[in-house]
Amino acid sequence: MLHLRLITPADRTDDVVRLIEKTVGTTHLVVLPGAARNPAGDVVMCDVAREAGDELIGGLRELELDKTGSIAVEDIDLSLSKRADKAEAEAPGEGADAVLWEHLADASHEESTLSVTYVALLAVATMLAACGVMLDNAILIVGAMAVGPEFGPLAGISTALVRRAPHLVWRSLWALLAGFAVAMVLTAGFSWLLDQFGLFEQSMVEAARPNTAFIWNPDWMSFVVAFLAGIAGTLSLTSAKSGALIGVAISVTTVPAAANAAVAFSYKDYSQMWGSTWQLLANLGGIILAGTLTLLLQKWFWARQRAIVPL
Repeated sequence: MLHLRLITPADRTDDVVRLIEKTVGTTHLVVLPGAARNPAGDVVMCDVAREAGDELIGGLRELELDKTGSIAVEDIDLSLSKRADKAEAEAPGEGADAVLWEHLADASHEESTLSVTYVALLAVATMLAACGVMLDNAILIVGAMAVGPEFGPLAGISTALVRRAPHLVWRSLWALLAGFAVAMVLTAGFSWLLDQFGLFEQSMVEAARPNTAFIWNPDWMSFVVAFLAGIAGTLSLTSAKSGALIGVAISVTTVPAAANAAVAFSYKDYSQMWGSTWQLLANLGGIILAGTLTLLLQKWFWARQRAIVPL
């Protein structure tokens, strides 16, 4: 269930209440006349089944409540109510299958912004991965993949493509490319610094490194794994099961590939650099393609369900 807290201008309250009452899957409607001060207006609260949430939020936006008042949405972790159970039973489909497009757009917007924190996390993850590839240490590689925040912009690109928002595509793409560029430059400098202290050396780059050699030797399996990870990551975002994102993070080699490309470049091993670059591109492309196709299929599936069982 979702909980909606709305601030409505007094002259729009009746329209808002009618919309809530006619939406199948809503319950616990509360109206507090004149309770809001900033902005001034009435406060309307209700609970709605997740599978009916997208339609209700869309209707509220058509009433321009997001401009004249406020729409706040939060998940309900526990609701002990027969009316809530009845509302969820009446709403068509399953809550786990429903996509809250406004929530997805908001989440991907936040995660795909080129912020200092985002760049810092990506740079630290890339440096950690550089240690992993130089030491041929798979544990460090896994840790670096878990730290990397790059799935946010990738999800942002997929969401923007499905919503046909070109400016959002470019913003997410800029965050992705600029973030990796800065991280790789800093990692190259980090590699040079550790070389000066005798912690990195040319022989480490030239070694066989059996545990991490796959990073600069991409094949079709690299793309397949990234594609499957993109599906899982997208489903975890749309179903609010964010715990699955950790599994997605440690199943793709975007950050390690960027790290090895930077290290190989610093030691002028251009063969490894290009191999790692292709690995990076294969992973990024596979995740974006999978995310976009998954969202399109979810959109089609949900529209078909609503057509079979109209609200």
